[in-house]
Amino acid sequence: MRALQLTGPETLELREVPVPEIGPTDLLLKVAAAGICHSDLHVLHIPFKMRDDPLTLGHEISGTIEAMGSEVAGRVTGERGVVYLCWSCGVCRECVSGNENVCLAAGRTAMPPCPGLGPDGGMAEYVRIPASSFVPIGDLDFLEAAPLADAALSSYHAIEGARSRLRPGSTSVVIGVGGLGHVAVQILAATTATRIIAVDVSEEKLALAARCGADTGLIGDANTARAILDRTDGRGADAVFDFVGIDTTARLAVEAVAPNGAYRMIGLGGGAPEITAAPSGGPGWPWGASVRKSYGGTRSDLINSVELAASGKLRVEVERFDLADGREALDRLDRGLIQGRAVLVP
Repeated sequence: MRALQLTGPETLELREVPVPEIGPTDLLLKVAAAGICHSDLHVLHIPFKMRDDPLTLGHEISGTIEAMGSEVAGRVTGERGVVYLCWSCGVCRECVSGNENVCLAAGRTAMPPCPGLGPDGGMAEYVRIPASSFVPIGDLDFLEAAPLADAALSSYHAIEGARSRLRPGSTSVVIGVGGLGHVAVQILAATTATRIIAVDVSEEKLALAARCGADTGLIGDANTARAILDRTDGRGADAVFDFVGIDTTARLAVEAVAPNGAYRMIGLGGGAPEITAAPSGGPGWPWGASVRKSYGGTRSDLINSVELAASGKLRVEVERFDLADGREALDRLDRGLIQGRAVLVP
């Protein structure tokens, strides 16, 4: 089969490799589509080899079941689905509590094995997956379903973790209307009564946010925090969802979040919010506000995201690329030229 593989730092090759062999509790999935995430860019730019043999990228995967292991029950060949990306142990206290994304077996890093970030991923014609990671999608379009596995999963999880702040009359800010941000706007619009303010440096992406249900769009600049405060009677936003995560957006979140508000860090840009143990006042961290950095989401979050898509309340904006054009798609993402989510088709 063909697979898009990382063979060294900054080196991506389309290679001919054997179709994966599956174990008794595995599925062999015939890949229909694989989304491209900023995490893939991060892996591409790591200045050392992640493992000795080439790594097939891709953790947003949709497809059909081609073959099943001898111990797999409840699935049928030809069934359509997406892959839950947290390959957790399933038996520890976090997993059985529904917190598979922070599985105890993953230790302090709390990052269970994820296809394309350790095990081989789905930027290929076939992928081996644990049967427990398969989530049915019915007749959803494969291209739009693949990004649900992360773009929707991570967004839904971040919003779910701040849901107590998202009451009628509240205000939420979504920073960065990219692959995750435009999905988050739709999830907020579909599942809450909060007013949604979208922030981005691109007018084109603010237009996308408006189509997705944002009430207001603001260009990100030195005046953005003041604009948010002006729209919230000087108090700030009840929830700020940062899908960029650089110093500038972290500072904006600190300056714009309300007392008792929620700041959720989803983007992994390395930004450091200035949160100090000092009396609250001025532009600094307000009393009672919480900050949380979340990884992926739970299986339940993915199932709920699929249900939103099936009901027509969530639609991922996608740009289609052939598998052979994967490097071009990654380069376009790196330059901020992707509208919504780039998706590869084998």
